[in-house]
Amino acid sequence: MSDMTSATDPAWSLVQLKPNGLNTALRNLGRQGFEVFVPRHSVTRRVGGRFRDRLEPLFPGYIFVEVGRAASPWRKINSTLGVARLVQFGSGGPAIVASALVEGLMARCNGDGVLEPISEIAPGDMVRISRGPFADFVAKVETIDKDRRVWMLLDLMGRQTRIAVSARDVSAA
Repeated sequence: MSDMTSATDPAWSLVQLKPNGLNTALRNLGRQGFEVFVPRHSVTRRVGGRFRDRLEPLFPGYIFVEVGRAASPWRKINSTLGVARLVQFGSGGPAIVASALVEGLMARCNGDGVLEPISEIAPGDMVRISRGPFADFVAKVETIDKDRRVWMLLDLMGRQTRIAVSARDVSAA
């Protein structure tokens, strides 16, 4: 992030949220006309003895908001319900997030704002399973079939066990 400059083009800034303030902040910033971006990813949690997939923000407690560099409508962000503060360095205005970072995240998200995994995995790679009963396990890719199922060897209780998961459920370790 860098300090604000005196250009007139829009830029992205980071907003810290109040606890459980995501939906309130999104609703109120949208009413004020701000463009907001919240990248999400699917995580597996154990709830009541069962595994449940749910979407969670990639950066819990923070959202990206597009602000104009020259004008000062960004000042009303700090008084928006659900917002704790606009991330700033000194008193010169909001800290600007590199647009390449935000644009890169947006390019990897689908239409619902869900981050899609990088699909550049190959046999022999070590990957982390992101969803399902083996979430957070690290395994070695054995093969990838034509239906994008990833067959891997997982070390369970001292034995190599062969399992298959969808390619979208793994990421590079």
